[in-house]
Amino acid sequence: MALLKPIKQQKISDQVFEQLKELIFRGKLKPGDRLLTERDMADSMKVSRTTIRNAIGRLVTMGFVEHRQGKGTFVAVPDPKTGNPFAAAMNAQDTTIYDLLEVRMGLECVAAALAAKRADSKDIQAMEQSLEEMEKEIRAGRLGTEADTSFHMAVAYATKNQLHIQVMKNFYDYLFQGIMESLRFLYENPKNIQLILKQHTAIMTAVINRDPDGAYQGMRQHIDFVKTFFENREK
Repeated sequence: MALLKPIKQQKISDQVFEQLKELIFRGKLKPGDRLLTERDMADSMKVSRTTIRNAIGRLVTMGFVEHRQGKGTFVAVPDPKTGNPFAAAMNAQDTTIYDLLEVRMGLECVAAALAAKRADSKDIQAMEQSLEEMEKEIRAGRLGTEADTSFHMAVAYATKNQLHIQVMKNFYDYLFQGIMESLRFLYENPKNIQLILKQHTAIMTAVINRDPDGAYQGMRQHIDFVKTFFENREK
């Protein structure tokens, strides 16, 4: 059994790093949010300040967070023009929202199917919380687009594929910052909002029921709905 390797215990700083990264990927820590101080974070997580410092250092190196002199550490705000590979591709070519939706179709339908196979209770809870937040935002007269993003990231996270998660994170950073104004037309119609909530609920139900085909089709119908909306708007 020469191929077997000893199991290495994960360092505490790695666990802290993964926990903070997950909060960012799931949208619980949003771009521009200020992190707790090292001391407060160490107290909350019951680890040393050195451990926190090491974990945050990795996040800074990877571009997830940034230090601001005299102000603290903040979740990085991507530059729509230069800070994102999707942004660079969009700016370098004559790319439309339909191109973006085609990419979403390819990425997210497969993600939904994988989520139906692999999602755990934590993933389901994240989806449920995102939908609850969307409803709360809508009742308050806001658009709920951040909660919508969190839902789609929860689906991505449920794939358990780290590369897919990173691709989706980059994609949504651009989508919800670069074309937010376009999306407002979709979300400001109360009928559309209710339909979108139903579509998200159908996707989540298929994931809960371990129905990959149902999750795939649910996501496809959702993205088709968005695509049709913009097509009709341009007529």
